[in-house]
Amino acid sequence: MFEAILTLCLAGGDGACRDALLPGYEAATEAACTAALAAQAPDLTAFPAWATEGAPRCAPQGDALALEEVAPGLWVHVGQIEEPDGANRGDISNLAIVIGEAGVAVIDSGSARWIGESLWRAIRQRTDLPVTHVILTHMHPDHVFGASVFAGAEVVAHAKLPRALADRQANYLESLARLIGPDLIGTGVPQVDRRVEAEAEIDLGGRVLRLTAHPVAHTGTDLSVIDGASGTLIAGDLVFHDHTPALDGSLRGWLSVLDGLESLDVQRVVPGHGAAHLPWPEGGADLRRYLDTLARDTRAAIDAGERLGDAVQHIAEDERPRWRLFDAYNARNATVAFTELEWE
Repeated sequence: MFEAILTLCLAGGDGACRDALLPGYEAATEAACTAALAAQAPDLTAFPAWATEGAPRCAPQGDALALEEVAPGLWVHVGQIEEPDGANRGDISNLAIVIGEAGVAVIDSGSARWIGESLWRAIRQRTDLPVTHVILTHMHPDHVFGASVFAGAEVVAHAKLPRALADRQANYLESLARLIGPDLIGTGVPQVDRRVEAEAEIDLGGRVLRLTAHPVAHTGTDLSVIDGASGTLIAGDLVFHDHTPALDGSLRGWLSVLDGLESLDVQRVVPGHGAAHLPWPEGGADLRRYLDTLARDTRAAIDAGERLGDAVQHIAEDERPRWRLFDAYNARNATVAFTELEWE
């Protein structure tokens, strides 16, 4: 198989470049791919911040993301449980695709355009149906910045995501550029087409996804997805596994939302980090214990009159052996929890 690519370079001219996929020109032969390019020139307006080197051209197909089929028509890519760096290239979150009779939904798109490109290739290995929807479960950068690959798809998110992302996008992109380097080339900020205020449905053709926009919990922009055909909750970062949970919203709100999720009549959950899928609600037990411990220890520290700087050194310390990346996240979680709960 062959595909169309375009070489993009940093505008500063320091020599850092990357070949970016131009989706939709896949063909069995190079000649057929070249003919498709000649018949319809690609839209390059998605790359205003990058310098192009040469014209679009055809090349052998690049690598596709590994996907695990967790239910018929539902596939999950498992990200590394690591902080983003040059080795993992920002591939640190779980992504999902759901294939219906008429179209495909992508649920989260990764930290960078290259991840979206690799996910596109993985989809094309499984179906020729169009990608009709990209659903973003929340604003964090490891879930949203691959979305621009899926031009023509409706981007769907929590109603508050566009503003929240606008407030943070410059910092997110600057941080990712420093951490993962040239692999961020070509990455842009997704534009949300459909904002979910409460609930919504997406019909992929014989397969309906039910979306719920939640109150402030993990973040202020959390959106969960239920695939009724397979009985699966795709939770984004409302559910963590193995990876230390990250609190960027409200501890009390997250516990409340978790109460509601635990009552759902579904068979399994796809967490935002960790295993491809877990039984539900059993798969949320570790998260529940961690959040309960975080709340209990924080309230105890506040009641004892401890200063914030001292309290964060021991809050939820008993959870350390059970989670990866504990030092990267727990003190931050304790700070958010303390700041919230001291006003109870």
